Amino acid sequence: MSRMDQREIKILSDILALVLEEQSGQSETALEAIKSRARRDGITGGALKNLFQSLAPHVDAQNTPRTAADIAEIRTLENTVHTLRIQLHDRGEILNRMEHNLRIVRGNNENLKSQLHVAQTAYAEANHKLGMKMMDSSYPRLMIISVAVIAGLLAGIAGTQLFHLFYAAFHPVTDNARYLY
Repeated sequence: MSRMDQREIKILSDILALVLEEQSGQSETALEAIKSRARRDGITGGALKNLFQSLAPHVDAQNTPRTAADIAEIRTLENTVHTLRIQLHDRGEILNRMEHNLRIVRGNNENLKSQLHVAQTAYAEANHKLGMKMMDSSYPRLMIISVAVIAGLLAGIAGTQLFHLFYAAFHPVTDNARYLY
């Protein structure tokens, strides 16, 4: 038998549907069309039967009665499917809880990031103000130090002069030049 393409199979199925139609004129015309196509393509009744069997290979398997082993296997598979559905449902709930917790953690993370940014900004501002204070306070400090040094020098010079003045007053200086000649 030659291999029929899908278009031919569709046409054949349409014609067969017309054969089973209740109106006798259409069913006779359709039956004649099937006969003429079969003669033209060289298809016998056995080949047509084989074609239908190859198109529907599972018809026999569906009509055979099931054995006790098949029924037990089906029940086992149904129980397995039921168990897997329960596990899938539980995992879905766990996943939903984890997604909810993840959203909460991300929100907390964003909140902490904003607080960190605020704290970093406040630290930078305080550090800047401290630097400005140190710059402002270093100028008077240098002036105070320089005034203290100058005052110390003047006090030292004055003290030395007073020492020499009192020393000369209480200790007369002898002229040693007379001993040289």
